[in-house]
Amino acid sequence: MWALRRASVQLRNQGVRSGSNLIRCSKSDISTCLENNYTGIIDTQEKIFDGLLPPTRFLNTSSISPKSHREVRTFSSQSDAKTTEEDDDDLEDGFSELEMTAGTVISEDDSDGEDIAEGEGIADDAVQNELEVFGVETGAGEKNSPRTQASSEMTGVILASPPVPVSKVLDKWVEEGNEVTQTEATITIHHLRKRKMFGKALELSEWLETKKCFELVENNYASRVDLIAKVRGIYKAEDYIKQIPESLRGELVYGTLLANCVSAANVKKSEELFNRMKNLEFPVTSFSCNQMLILYKRTDKRKISDVLSFMEKENIKRTVSTYQVLINVKGQSRDIDAMEQLVKKMEDAGLELNTQIKTSLARYYAANGLKDKAESILKQIEGDDIIKNRWACQWLIPVYASLGMEHEVERIWKVCESAPRVSECMSVINAWGQLNRIDNAESAFDLMMKKVKSPSTKYFNALLKVYADHKMLAKGKELVRRMGESGCTLGPLTWDAIVRLYVGAGEVEKADSILSKAIKQKRGRPLFVTYSIIMEKYAERGDVHNAEKMLMMMRQSGYTLKHRQYQKLLEAYMNAKAPAYGFSERMKADNLFPNKALAGLMAKVDAFKKSPVAELLE
Repeated sequence: MWALRRASVQLRNQGVRSGSNLIRCSKSDISTCLENNYTGIIDTQEKIFDGLLPPTRFLNTSSISPKSHREVRTFSSQSDAKTTEEDDDDLEDGFSELEMTAGTVISEDDSDGEDIAEGEGIADDAVQNELEVFGVETGAGEKNSPRTQASSEMTGVILASPPVPVSKVLDKWVEEGNEVTQTEATITIHHLRKRKMFGKALELSEWLETKKCFELVENNYASRVDLIAKVRGIYKAEDYIKQIPESLRGELVYGTLLANCVSAANVKKSEELFNRMKNLEFPVTSFSCNQMLILYKRTDKRKISDVLSFMEKENIKRTVSTYQVLINVKGQSRDIDAMEQLVKKMEDAGLELNTQIKTSLARYYAANGLKDKAESILKQIEGDDIIKNRWACQWLIPVYASLGMEHEVERIWKVCESAPRVSECMSVINAWGQLNRIDNAESAFDLMMKKVKSPSTKYFNALLKVYADHKMLAKGKELVRRMGESGCTLGPLTWDAIVRLYVGAGEVEKADSILSKAIKQKRGRPLFVTYSIIMEKYAERGDVHNAEKMLMMMRQSGYTLKHRQYQKLLEAYMNAKAPAYGFSERMKADNLFPNKALAGLMAKVDAFKKSPVAELLE
């Protein structure tokens, strides 16, 4: 997905000197890591709602971004960019969802859903922020940067081409007498990444290598590793590393793979790779340690202290990203004092609080009833002139909504309403939903749909979530029907909203059936919270069989079971007045041990156990 920042600087410099060099048409021995991939026509997905989705064939419009994670992510690497009025949301939105490659598992979000449920989604964007610092460009930098504003004829040719391999498009283009320069190639890859067209970016990268247009450096190989990881998976990327010349197989290459392992929440592979980098005697950097912090924030917060101890022992300085992760950990645990201590340490170290961190602070203050502190932070973000600081609107709106400050949401939205950006529309739809102003949320949605050229799943999901939160089943079903008519592919976030709609309507069995059908589609992994919400309802009913089934489905989907899931399962047994034999042993098998709450429940459930004599006489 990402071109490398250091590479882009070098290529731009080289492009000035050798911009007129023509591409040579000889083959490369190492251009073998990916088959031709291109957007294709696929059959209509299996219908989740009986009869709701139209029986048509359509272009698959789902993004292959890993925790694409970023329809719902709170932070982005461009958060501090003071964007100009020439917002290019339309340009991005027209292409960002068009890419699909054969054999790719398609997902709206590959996270476990817990960050989403908490309203905080730093994990994958923190990975991107860190890669920017490390030397990897994520394609989501400032919109007014020279590279972003630069135009490229090659970009236009690729974007305007039919769904055929990029190599064929460019071969024909070169035959027509056009030149391919290093600068133009760099700009094109940047724009393809920005639009999340990772398959095409990878095809272009391979084509450039095949034509031997310029000598490859470690940055180029790291960029290729990243693209392969995004398109084909981390194991294919790992295989490709073996093909890279040993002299160019350095920290940047392995660090890029590590970031992708973290983004995929693959704990085993991430830890293995981190240790391998140490064994290869690469310098241990804050980048690698921050990756592990991001990983453990999502998977096992107990290990965060181990990483911090390691950093202290190795004299590795904490960066803004380090504090960003730690502040969110403390904020999520409602430890406001510890969160403020981290802010003080950060300031004492001479590090500046960025907009992401300030927004997090405001949100956590709001969640803990500290309204004055939250407002103070929001005023800092807003500055003296909100029109001048228009870029801040998308950050301010959701926090004001969480504070219940309807008049402030209206004030900020008026700044945007005449010419809204997509990100602002998404924020205000969610905000109006929180404030129970459904009509306003629908109006903002209609405004957004008029703006985008090619509406994708994430736009529909914004309003669908509002309907789910307010148990508006009929409107939710109608919106899903519209999604189908627009050619959208349903994924984990949509499934979660649909499940919530039916659970809210009391139709738990229907929600269960929808989830089972979604799993069979193999278009991504359902969110952890999607399983949980159904399991909780079964537990309330004392439906042990189906609660056990949900637990098994979570495990089969690759999720790590935690105390909360076992607690809900015990509640199912308790409400059914049924004994739970061998429960402690089951937990030990998952490396869990009963906490106080679980021990209390187990004691209550033990009362339902029958004596050996009673069992014998039954």
